[in-house]
Amino acid sequence: MNSHREQLVALARPVYFSLLASVAAGLINTVWVSRLGGPAVAAVAVATNTENVLLGVALVFASGTTVLVAHARGARDPAAVRAAVRGGWALCAVVTPVVVVGGFLLREPLARLVLGGGDGPALSLAVAYFAISLPGTAVFFAQNLVDGILKGAGDTRTPLRLALLANGLILVLDPFLIHLYGVRGAAASTVLCRSAALGAGLLALRRDALLRSAARAPRTGSALRRTLTTGLPMSLDFTVRQAGALGLVAVVARLGVTAVAAYALAYKVLYVATMAFYAVRQAAAIHTAHTRGTGRDRRRAIGRQALLVSGTAGLAAALLLAAAAPWIMAVFGAGPAVAHEGVLFLRCVGPYLLLMAGFIALGGVFEGSGGAPALLRVTVLGTAVQLPLAHALSGLGLPGVCLALALAMAVQCAAVAVLLRRAGRQEETEAPRVRAA
Repeated sequence: MNSHREQLVALARPVYFSLLASVAAGLINTVWVSRLGGPAVAAVAVATNTENVLLGVALVFASGTTVLVAHARGARDPAAVRAAVRGGWALCAVVTPVVVVGGFLLREPLARLVLGGGDGPALSLAVAYFAISLPGTAVFFAQNLVDGILKGAGDTRTPLRLALLANGLILVLDPFLIHLYGVRGAAASTVLCRSAALGAGLLALRRDALLRSAARAPRTGSALRRTLTTGLPMSLDFTVRQAGALGLVAVVARLGVTAVAAYALAYKVLYVATMAFYAVRQAAAIHTAHTRGTGRDRRRAIGRQALLVSGTAGLAAALLLAAAAPWIMAVFGAGPAVAHEGVLFLRCVGPYLLLMAGFIALGGVFEGSGGAPALLRVTVLGTAVQLPLAHALSGLGLPGVCLALALAMAVQCAAVAVLLRRAGRQEETEAPRVRAA
């Protein structure tokens, strides 16, 4: 097996299972809350969805620190590792109070916004959830940063263990705290269990050999600004994708309630596949940063292997979803009309999944080599193409939406191919200089 491929698989596997653990815990959390009634489910669902936005904020310092630590590790520069870690904590310390205090003070307007206005019972429940979850954002941010530091140091297994610890504790505490305190109990359970995982993560940082040696290195200036400039494009890329996904829901809503229900269920299933793509992306970013830190440019070689690994996962997912679509929709207990639409979507989404697998994986090569701003421009282009296309093709129903997704992703893949070709020419130009040195 190619050495780059071995490294990508070794790094990506724990990331994927940590993402799966988080999704599974969220689904079981929803099951327990559902016993409190429809308003409670609605309140918790929309409140927890705001965490996607907060994750975009966390990526500014978490992903930026991952790349900078990985660069420093590849260069065998303990002082640079120390500066990257300090820069990540400094930026986290600046951002966290703004989000926590501002979110807590504005929890009622925020609840009205995510619920679409109104004064129903879900509003007071969402406000109650936010009163605990928004202060708990401090733990969420710190936990993401700890994971980012460990991943940059080449350790993706410890973040998996921390995710399993947090989500395992959530599964145990949820039924008790929700029974005693309702939706407040759901929020408290999440914050308490993440706090336990954060404590374990901080201990893991102290035990990491690379980080221990970095702590003894000469102190340099904080890399706060460098962390911000490195992580901001990644954060914006994620935010643009989330905005595009929300816009697509609005387009699907024009097709009726049945189509929306089918799309929502089918899209949850797609997470199992797309999380694999994002796991390869993180692995590619870390591995590329490690090799770039040595002064060697291996973008093309790593990109080919990332494409192979992620593309294989995408093809397997497309074939499996097409074959098992009826059984998948039956598991959700969907009615005949919703099941029919859901099966149709899952059987038409294959080309999009395959293209997305390649694009997402190659994005890690750009992030690890400092090309995240260029990748952000491609994402903006794809989102700008996707929504008008989906609107124009929505007359074909959900298959039209799938076609729009595939065409927009094809545009992004073409743009990335152009960027990679330029990177290849740059690599060929720099190679003789590296050998001469």
